[in-house]
Amino acid sequence: MQTHSTAFRDLAPGIAGMALVGSSVTVSRALVDAPLFATQAVRYAVAALLLLALARAAGVPVLRPRGREWLWLAGIAATGLVLFNVAVVRGVAHAEPAVIAVAVASVPILLGLMGPFLEGRRPSRQVLLAAPVVVAGAVLVEGTGRTDAAGVAWAALALGCEAAFTLLAVPVLRRHGPWGVSVHAVWLGALMLVGLTLVFESPSDLASLGPAQWAAAGYLAVMVTAVAFLLWYRTVAAVGAGRAGLLTGIAPLAAAGAGVLTGSGVPGPAVWLGLLVVIAGLAAGLRPDRGPQAPVRTPRTDRTAAPS
Repeated sequence: MQTHSTAFRDLAPGIAGMALVGSSVTVSRALVDAPLFATQAVRYAVAALLLLALARAAGVPVLRPRGREWLWLAGIAATGLVLFNVAVVRGVAHAEPAVIAVAVASVPILLGLMGPFLEGRRPSRQVLLAAPVVVAGAVLVEGTGRTDAAGVAWAALALGCEAAFTLLAVPVLRRHGPWGVSVHAVWLGALMLVGLTLVFESPSDLASLGPAQWAAAGYLAVMVTAVAFLLWYRTVAAVGAGRAGLLTGIAPLAAAGAGVLTGSGVPGPAVWLGLLVVIAGLAAGLRPDRGPQAPVRTPRTDRTAAPS
């Protein structure tokens, strides 16, 4: 059984990663008028180069994908990177940002149910009980907001993409580790976005970006993509998708905190209550398991150890 210190050591990267993701909500406001695909293509291309450089500096080998691994990694890029960004940007045109945020914050339930099965385990009862508590706290933090039918559809798509970002990584994390999954997902996403730029936009549209927008894109590339991806997948590999999924409840809290720092005002009573509810849910769901979970039968996977 894990000790509390060991559990926190495994969870800390995911906590930091979700805090960075939450901060991106405020930073992304600077890119509302920027060309969507071209800006995101630059973001992920820079992040891919940075990840490769850091991997080389750290002496971590990035393995070449093989066979079905290409499908899993391309799925991460297509859903968790490309389609997720489209769903968020198009969704806020039909719904208040809180609607999209609450939908995304519901991902612990999906990860708690589906993640363990992909990992060859049964879902943890404590995670399944804690997930709705974390979601309820996130709803209190973000509010509900107004929307229409299209907004609901985009919000549901954003939820699915956010869950896919973690679930599709489970089959390849064992062999590629956090570094390999991050590198391959990011460069594949950049390539897809370049293609979308050539079809729907133009690379010359980037000339319209101002200094503040370039700074925002740089922050998203370095901190929210390169750094946050590594931190997140490190925790998923260490504790599993189900328990890691609870940490997504930290993102709306970080978003609220970033809003305070940028002058959006002090949160109201509902936000503070939501903060306490999220903390309670995390405390209940992330405490070390009391005993081993029974395995479930799954298809054979590659047992090659991932690079550390």
